[in-house]
Amino acid sequence: MFRSSQPGARSVAVTGTASAFPRPALRRSATALVLALAVGTLTACGGGDDAPAVAENKIAAGAVPDYYPGDYDALIEAAKKEGGKLTVYSNLGDENMAPVVRDFKKKYDFIDTVSISELDSDELFQKVLSENAAGKSPADVMISSAASAWANFSGRKDTVLEYKSPELSELGDSAELLPSVYSMSQDPMTIAYNTTLMEKPPTGIADLAKIVSADEGKFKNKVTVRDPEGSFGFTVTRALTEGNPGAWDALETILPLARPETSSGTQLEKIVAGEYTAGFLISASPAYPVVEDSAGLVKIVFPKDGTVVLPRGIGIAAEAPHPATSKLFLDFALSEEGQRAVAEGGLASYREGVEGEGLHTYQEVVDAVGEENIIHVDYKAVTKNDADAWLKRFDGLRK
Repeated sequence: MFRSSQPGARSVAVTGTASAFPRPALRRSATALVLALAVGTLTACGGGDDAPAVAENKIAAGAVPDYYPGDYDALIEAAKKEGGKLTVYSNLGDENMAPVVRDFKKKYDFIDTVSISELDSDELFQKVLSENAAGKSPADVMISSAASAWANFSGRKDTVLEYKSPELSELGDSAELLPSVYSMSQDPMTIAYNTTLMEKPPTGIADLAKIVSADEGKFKNKVTVRDPEGSFGFTVTRALTEGNPGAWDALETILPLARPETSSGTQLEKIVAGEYTAGFLISASPAYPVVEDSAGLVKIVFPKDGTVVLPRGIGIAAEAPHPATSKLFLDFALSEEGQRAVAEGGLASYREGVEGEGLHTYQEVVDAVGEENIIHVDYKAVTKNDADAWLKRFDGLRK
């Protein structure tokens, strides 16, 4: 069953944050990376001879669980008539999506092409809205961990296709984050550090503050924080302070020494290069392959004084060109087979029974810090006034 229903601190996402940020936005290139993933071209996450061994995900091709509705075959037949194509707008990298796409195509051999447009967490929703306004978006499925952007997007009329996945009966109602928006994974936020520049790993945000305060000259501009300019940064940073109010004291020490970045990927690149010694609230999903490929140069820890866990939302566009195929993909991503592929791709599967070498799960976070030290993020709205007040306090610590 869905483990996030267990006790633990909770926080909520904010809607309408764009007007709440007076600073200029720091964004990476908006250029989408479009990847046509064909049969036989995908390799296991990480690649290379040193990648951890991952047991084969045994896929029951064409067969569905017996708890699926009796007319599910009709959905499969409808998907076959859609031409075997699917377009996904996602904030995930190729290494995250590759195992999922690979095994989805094993499941349904009539699927020829799954095109992945890699976009910023917030950007993909605006792209769908703009494309629909200009004609029709090619997007079928949307995947993003930007909780506030999801809340804003799904709150609009005719944006998310209404669909009740049969997997909900196995995952529990809390797996549905918003109407027809489901949790694809439960991804932890980490502290990442360069082992040549920081020999002793910080155990949490308070310990990181203690380390940097002992030598402020050494750590000035050498710590990276996720800028809350975007909804992802706002959500995870606010969740930290809501779930662990004591984190404000740590932030008071760290923020004057820190530099903001707008993506975990950028933070990790600069930690590898030594531009940063450490960074916090870095998503584990892009961090896992960096750690595996760095030969010990970069490591991550789950903060013992509060690890923020953010669900990654997946939903179907209301005007999806391939709605039946989209439903098959969503159901597969939530299924036991799909969740195993999700875990292989570096995302944290939250489904019971998913475990094994090279697989990342929510349970490993629980094992590391304890359920009581996990801060769960709900996809719920926060008023603009509350958002402004939080941002004012956060920005005041950076000066």
